[in-house]
Amino acid sequence: MIASITRPLGALAALSLLAGCALGPDPSARPELSLPVTYVEGDAIPVGEVAARAFWSDYNDPMLSALIAQGLNANLSVQAADERIRAARAGLRGTGVLASQLAGESSVATLRSDPGTGAISRLESGTLSAGFVLDLFGGAQRTRQAAGAALLSAEAGAQTARLAWIAEVIAAYGNARFYQESMALTRQTLASRERTVEITRGIIAAGGATQFELSQAQAELDLARADLPSLQAAFNAQVFGLALLLDRPAAPLVAEMQRGSAMLRVPATPRAGVPAELLRNRPDVREAEHQLQAAVARVGVAEADLYPSLSLIGSVASSNPGTDSWRFGPQLSLPLLNQTALRSVRDTRVSEAAQAEIAWRAAVSRAVNDVQTAQSNLRNFRQRTDLMRQADQSLRQAYGLAEQSFADGSLLLLDLLQVERSRAQARLGVASAQNDAAQAWAQLQIALGAGSAIR
Repeated sequence: MIASITRPLGALAALSLLAGCALGPDPSARPELSLPVTYVEGDAIPVGEVAARAFWSDYNDPMLSALIAQGLNANLSVQAADERIRAARAGLRGTGVLASQLAGESSVATLRSDPGTGAISRLESGTLSAGFVLDLFGGAQRTRQAAGAALLSAEAGAQTARLAWIAEVIAAYGNARFYQESMALTRQTLASRERTVEITRGIIAAGGATQFELSQAQAELDLARADLPSLQAAFNAQVFGLALLLDRPAAPLVAEMQRGSAMLRVPATPRAGVPAELLRNRPDVREAEHQLQAAVARVGVAEADLYPSLSLIGSVASSNPGTDSWRFGPQLSLPLLNQTALRSVRDTRVSEAAQAEIAWRAAVSRAVNDVQTAQSNLRNFRQRTDLMRQADQSLRQAYGLAEQSFADGSLLLLDLLQVERSRAQARLGVASAQNDAAQAWAQLQIALGAGSAIR
C-alpha cells in the first residue's frame, strides 16, 4: 500500500510548488483613471471622508432630523439592501470550506438469517471519508476574493440605498413645507383682494366705479380661493409619500405636519473637495468598483478551471461482523474533453469583467457630473432667491402706493389688479426659489457622499 502511493506523492510534491499562484488578473488592482483636478466651480482643497456627517442637521429643523433618525432603517428598500448584505456574508462564509469536505455514514440492520430456526442477526456499518483540494492554480483563492468583493459591494449598495432614501425624505418634507408656505401666502393674497373688493364697493357707492369693475375684483378674489384646494392636495401628496418612506400611518403624520413650520432654510455652501475623493466617499462608485473586483476574481476562477485539479482523499470503513478497510491517496482530475466549454466560460467572465470596468468608469463620470450639476444649481438657485426677494420688496412698495391711488380715484382698477397679481407671483416665487435652493444644497451633499455611513 505504501509503495503504491509513493510515486503519486512525488508528483504531488512537484505540483504543490505552484500552490498559492493564482491565475488571472489581480482583483485588487484598480484600473488607471483620469480625473480632473478640480470641479468646474470648485477648488483644489480636499475635504476628506464625509460619509459619517449627518448633513441634514445643518437645516436646523428638529422634525426633519427626528424623522430621518426614526425611519432610516424602516424603509423597505433599505431593509432589502441589508438582506443582500446578509446573503453576501453567507456566500463568503461558504468559500471557507471550498477546499475541504468531511462526510460520515452509518447504518444498522436487523435480519432473520435462517427462516427455519428463526435466527436473527444484526449488521452494523460505518464510513468516514475526507477530501482536501489543493488550490494549485488559485481557483479557491479567487473564489474567496470574489465573495469578499461581493460583500463589500452589497455593503456599499446599502449605503447607496440609504442616501437615496434620505434624498427622498428631504425632498418630500421640503416640498410639503413649501406648499404650506404657498397656502399661507395665498391666504395673504386673499386678504388683499378682499380689501380691493371692499374698496371697489365704496367707490361704486360714491359713483366712481362700475359694476363691471366690481366683477373684475371679485373674479380675482375667486381665482385666489380656487388655488387653495390644489395646494392642499399637493401638500397631502407630499406627506403621504413621506409616510410611505417612513413606513408610518399617514393620518398622524398629516396632523403633525399641519401644525406648521418654516420652510427649509439654505445652509452655508459646503466645500466640494476634489473629484478623486469621490472614489472613497461615493457609495455607488465603491459599489461599482467592488463589482469590478468580483468580476475580475471570477476570471481567475474560470482560468483555474482550465487546469488539473489535485485532491487528497481518504476513507475509513468499519462493519460488524469485523470487516475494516481504509484508503488514502491523491486524486488528479484532468479537464480534457470539456476544454471548449471551459474556455467559453472563461471568455464570458473576461467580457463580464470588461463590462464591469465600463460600469465603474461610468459611475465615476456620473459622480463628477452630479457634483458639478448640484454646485451649479445651488449657486443659481441662491441667486434667483435673492433676486426674487428684491422683486418682492419692490412690488410690496408698489402695491401699497397703487392701493392708495386706487382709493383716491387716481388709478384704474385694472392697474391695481395687475400690480396685485405681480406681487402674489413674486411672493410665491421667493418661496419656490428658496425651496429649490434648499433641495439643491441637499443634492450637493448627497453627490459628495455625505451621510452615507449613518445608520
